[in-house]
Order: sequence, then structure tokens, then C-alpha cells
Amino acid sequence: MRKLDQRGAAALEFCIVAVPLFILMFAIFDFGRYAITMQSLRTLANAGARATMIKCYTPAVTASNSPSGCTDINTYLPDAQKQDAAPFLYSAGLTPALGTTSGASALTITASVSFTMIMPIWGATFTDPSASTQIPF
Repeated sequence: MRKLDQRGAAALEFCIVAVPLFILMFAIFDFGRYAITMQSLRTLANAGARATMIKCYTPAVTASNSPSGCTDINTYLPDAQKQDAAPFLYSAGLTPALGTTSGASALTITASVSFTMIMPIWGATFTDPSASTQIPF
């Protein structure tokens, strides 16, 4: 019997194994970055709610059950304190936005950011993460 030529078999096996390996690695990186971003957004929303409670809620606001002058969160939480609350977002070059919404029975503080995944296979599912905290009044 003649001996078969085995040259290039290892390279072919590496190509077959490398594609799923790199897809899995980049998926882990993407979801890790997304999880850290979500946690940072939750922390930032909680810091905004805490600053609003400290600076804005007065006896007059709680007596009237209306946070009428408490909607501009950026006056209560300056950029330096935002960076202290969520350093990952600012060090990654992202610019999160804080906003408030006054509802019937609660003031909602929302932190959001535009996020780009490494792998485009996820589509637009994870591109706009946001987290919110409600302050009842």
C-alpha cells in the first residue's frame, strides 16, 4: 500500500476549530463589555437618584406630592461625580446621558448610552442599553 500524504492536515484542522473558537471569544468579550456597561448605567442612575433626593426633595416637595422643580438632574449631579460613579463608561470613551421623567407617583431617573458591539451578528439588540431608578413621592 502506498502511504498517504498528510501535509496540510493540521492547518485544515486548525481552520475548522479556529472559526468557532474566535466567534466564542469575541462573543464572551461582547457580553462582558455589555454586562459591565449595564452595571455602570445602574450605578449612574442610582447616583442620580441619590443626588436628586439629597438636593431636591424638601418638605415643600414632599407635602405637595409633586417634584415640580426636580427634573434637571445635571444640576444636581455634575460631570465629575458622574465620572466617579461610572468610571468604566467614561474611560471607554462613551458619553452616558441622564434624564428624568415625572410620572403620576414617581420620578424616574434614566441613564442611557449608545453602545457598539464588536461582532455585528447581534444586530441592533444591544446597541442602546439603559437603566432607570424610580423615586416615589
